[in-house]
Amino acid sequence: MSDLENNFLEFNPEDVINVEVVEHPVPVNENSLARRVALQVLYEVDSADHLVGDVLQRQAEANALPAHLGDYLRDLVLGVIEHHRTLDSVIKTFAPEFPISQVAIVDRNILRIAIYEFAVRHSVVTGVAIDEAVDLAKLYGADGSSRFINGVLGSIADDRKRLNKLLRAAQVIDHTDEIEEDDTDSEDDK
Repeated sequence: MSDLENNFLEFNPEDVINVEVVEHPVPVNENSLARRVALQVLYEVDSADHLVGDVLQRQAEANALPAHLGDYLRDLVLGVIEHHRTLDSVIKTFAPEFPISQVAIVDRNILRIAIYEFAVRHSVVTGVAIDEAVDLAKLYGADGSSRFINGVLGSIADDRKRLNKLLRAAQVIDHTDEIEEDDTDSEDDK
């Protein structure tokens, strides 16, 4: 038996003395909570290749989400999964020095959620999507994640023509759905 196997067999979970419990601040609204849960679902699906339906159901129940929020969560997760190739293409275009496979799973799913919400689904104002993404990165990402997320999303927000061209090429939007320069607050974000 190798030393690694020996050490593993000798490990007793009751020997763990220090346990750190990380308490996250309360989300500012229901949609923020749904985004947190969506990130957890997408992370598990992306990293462990679990079935999305099973993960969605388990996370919705574990977080005691009301029905309307469960619908929002499901729409968000399934939309990101459906459009992940297009979303990844946008990320690759605006962060070419970071191959998508090398971007941390948490970071790439935060980017996917934000881009999906403001560019594909048009359900959230760009600034709100960026703020929410940065908050998610601060909660769940590594030390530099929030700066990375903010930089990539800021670049996307500053180059609407390039973004719209990518989305049109992927047939995600047509000319009538293009993101305009001046986003206005929508009722969903208040």
